Amino acid sequence: MPELLSIEVIYALPDKQQLVGLQLPPGSTVGQAIEASGLLQKYPEIDLKTNKIGIFAKLTKIDAPLRDQDRVEIYRPLIADPKEVRKQRAAAGKIMKKGAGEGEAT
Repeated sequence: MPELLSIEVIYALPDKQQLVGLQLPPGSTVGQAIEASGLLQKYPEIDLKTNKIGIFAKLTKIDAPLRDQDRVEIYRPLIADPKEVRKQRAAAGKIMKKGAGEGEAT
């Protein structure tokens, strides 16, 4: 087991990503890594009660233990509901298909 864990904490913004590399003692948790990263102070909009977090794109809990080389990710809330966006696209596609054949000669 390494003396210290090498951890990355990342927070993606619309125009850039913030990545902070850390060395933490074995037994550290996701929450401790996020706190040590300084991202909570730099980005006050991060609320760990509402923002989801993960390790390598897999959702995790704040008290999950870390392993060497883990990448902790802080996710931003979705702007649009993906289900609603799909419904709108499907509805737009139906309208386009209905109008596609009207000007053709038979």
